[in-house]
Amino acid sequence: MILPLWVCAQSHGTRNPDKPVVRQSTELKGHSAAIEKVAFNPIKDAELCSMSIDGVVKFWDVRTKTCTHEVRDLGEATTLAWAPDGDYLIVGSRSRDSKEGGYKLIVLDRTQSTPVSVQTQPVRINDVAFCWSGKRVFVALADGRTRILSFPELEPVLRVNYPVGEGESSEFSLKGHSADCLSVALSPTGRTLATGGTDAVIALWDTTKWTCQRTITTMAGPVRSLSFSWDGNYVIGGSSEGAELEVTQTESGEHIHTFKTAQPVPVVAWAPTRYFLAYAEMGSLRIVGVDTDRKH
Repeated sequence: MILPLWVCAQSHGTRNPDKPVVRQSTELKGHSAAIEKVAFNPIKDAELCSMSIDGVVKFWDVRTKTCTHEVRDLGEATTLAWAPDGDYLIVGSRSRDSKEGGYKLIVLDRTQSTPVSVQTQPVRINDVAFCWSGKRVFVALADGRTRILSFPELEPVLRVNYPVGEGESSEFSLKGHSADCLSVALSPTGRTLATGGTDAVIALWDTTKWTCQRTITTMAGPVRSLSFSWDGNYVIGGSSEGAELEVTQTESGEHIHTFKTAQPVPVVAWAPTRYFLAYAEMGSLRIVGVDTDRKH
């Protein structure tokens, strides 16, 4: 079975995000299994990458509706992220053959059909985010940790400053969750890293001292996604439980606003230049404005 990927354009006349223009939609066919994630190249808006559990990552030119190339045999993909320069991606995957080492981080070049490098990870990779320089990646793991690795070498950036026992690692990592760390996001200012876990906690980390400055405990369930506002002043998390979205001030941890929703919203995103929030609800895409002076 060949599964389609749909890319829908907005109506420029009505500016209504709930009603995409079907005649301006683009159908991209090629994957043989469910598509897990899609992401546009951050500097080439006509280039789209899609990732499927069929073990294939495809690169598309949405103008010509063609697959420019693909990388196969990557295992069961769990997440992907573009490097800021738009030339490289990093993919988290799980091998279908346990003999091959389980979980892997895979670096891809957008112009090549074979991986640049592959590194085995100790546990499941739930999310990956780049720093804005592209020289570091933050890897959220199923053991509750977030690793800080160099890119493209994928080596630990920091080490602990005390002796470790035989067989123990000296790698410094962020330990902010009692269960899976599911999501990770860096603020636009680069000063704060947010991590979210199955423990329904959002941890906010200072990126100069790598200490946890505060935690947000208003989430109703596992934190499936994280997003900062365009200026880094506000953070929000999406969860698979509960029926509301909580906007929190990043520096103070102060609650700013609550959006009531009809159902749980696992994925939420701030607009890149305005205080607008996008999320899916009841089969529709919603975009709402946030008045940050209102506090409820």
